[in-house]
Amino acid sequence: MSFDSEWSQLKADAAGQQSAHTRLNQLPADPGGGGGVPATSGGKDLVVHQDDLGAVGHEAFVLHGELQKVADIAGAGANKEGVGSSMQAAKALSDHNFAMGDALSTTVSVWTSQVKTVLQMCAHISNHLDYSKKAHGNDDAQIAASLRNRDGSAVSVSEISKMVK
Repeated sequence: MSFDSEWSQLKADAAGQQSAHTRLNQLPADPGGGGGVPATSGGKDLVVHQDDLGAVGHEAFVLHGELQKVADIAGAGANKEGVGSSMQAAKALSDHNFAMGDALSTTVSVWTSQVKTVLQMCAHISNHLDYSKKAHGNDDAQIAASLRNRDGSAVSVSEISKMVK
């Protein structure tokens, strides 16, 4: 099997296993369902379920923790002075006039900078989604409480439509 055909098959398999959680320009399957946070932009409705926000935030948190453990090549194999084995090798190569020493040092510096950026992005995503989930949950609760009939039952969609007109 060629790489292209194998790649195409893998993409098709992955697409078949994915389920859609975001719907544009249509109502969710259960229009009365709870927990969704609709956002309107330019006439298109986007529905995000709080479970989805929590899952993405959790995955960003897990990725942050795992990346922090395994991606630190600058500190890996540190000596008494705290210099990692990669930077020790870079210094040794430079001391023996090998150009690769400077290249290795640059590589470690760029890698460390990029890892820090990804760690910051993961933390930002996790924190923002946790905040969004909580804030929108509170908004949903307040809206639901304000849209109740005197007997405590939910106001119907047709009644809400009459209020808006």
